[in-house]
Amino acid sequence: MDALEDVLTLLETRSHLSARLVAGGRWAVRFDAPDGVKFNAVRRGSCRLEVDGAEEPIDLAEGDCYLLTRRRPFTLRSAPDVFPVPAGVVFAGAEDGTARTGQGEEVLMIGGRFSFGARAQELLLDRLPPVVHLPAGTRHAETVRWALTAIDQEMSDRPMGSTVVAEHLAIVMLVHVLRLHLAREPHAVSGWLAGLADPVVADALDRLHREPAKPWTVAELAAVAGVSRSALAVRFKATVGQAPLEYLTRWRIELAARRLREGGATLAAVAHSVGYGSESALSVAFKRVLGTSPGDYRKQQSRSLPASG
Repeated sequence: MDALEDVLTLLETRSHLSARLVAGGRWAVRFDAPDGVKFNAVRRGSCRLEVDGAEEPIDLAEGDCYLLTRRRPFTLRSAPDVFPVPAGVVFAGAEDGTARTGQGEEVLMIGGRFSFGARAQELLLDRLPPVVHLPAGTRHAETVRWALTAIDQEMSDRPMGSTVVAEHLAIVMLVHVLRLHLAREPHAVSGWLAGLADPVVADALDRLHREPAKPWTVAELAAVAGVSRSALAVRFKATVGQAPLEYLTRWRIELAARRLREGGATLAAVAHSVGYGSESALSVAFKRVLGTSPGDYRKQQSRSLPASG
C-alpha cells in the first residue's frame, strides 16, 4: 500500500452516513460539533457554510463538498439573517432517509461523518486545515462527483446492501477529496501529507511504506527517488518536517502500536515484523516515540477496551 492507504487503514477509517437534507425557501440548520470528520455534498441548489472559529463563511454551490476536520459547531443556511433550527430537531423528523427544513426543495444535500481509531489526530487530522472545501469546478473532480452520485443513488433507491455499499463509496470519496486537496493546495497541509504532494519525497515515502521492515539507508531511498543523498535529505526534512530515517522510525512504531492494540503477538514477533532485531531495540525506539514501553502500552490498551458480555 502507499502512504495514504497505509494511514487510512492504520486508523481504521469508517464512514457513517446520515439522512439526506432537503431544504427550500429561507432556512438555517445549526449542527453541534461533530464526532469525527464531518462531510457534506451539495447535490442540488446552493447554501452557505459557517464554521465556528473560521474567519469567513463558505458559499457552497451545486456539486461542492467539504470536510470538517475539527470538532467545531457549524451552520448551513440559505441567508445570513435566518435564525437556525437545531439539527437534532430537523433530523429527528426524517422520513425514508430524508430530513426536511424550510419551504420547498431547492436544496438537496447528502452527508455523514468519518470515524477513526487511535492516533488519528496526530497522524491525519492535525495535518489538514479545519475545513477542506472542494468546489465542483475543480479540475480532476469527476471521480468525487461519480462517488457522490453513486452514494446518492444508494441512499434514495435503497436496494439490498445499500448502506454497506454507500459507506464504502464514502471512503472512496474521502480518498479522492484528499488527493484533490493535495493537488490544489499542497501548502495547506503538513507532515507526511505534504510529502505526498512532492514527487521526489512521495517516491521515498512510498518505498518506506511498502517495505517498512527493510534496513533502509538515505542513499538507497535517494536512488529510488532519483536524486542525490543530500538532496533527498534536505527536501524530505523541509517537506515532512523529519529526516527520512526519523520518519521511518516513527512509522515503524505506529505499526508496532497497532499490532500491540490487536493483541496476540509476542513482543519479539512485533519487533521483527517492523524491522527491529530484538525486543530491547523495539522498546528503546517505542519509548522514545510514544513515551511508554511496548508492554505498558499493551496493558493500557487492554484496560481501555470495553468489557464483553
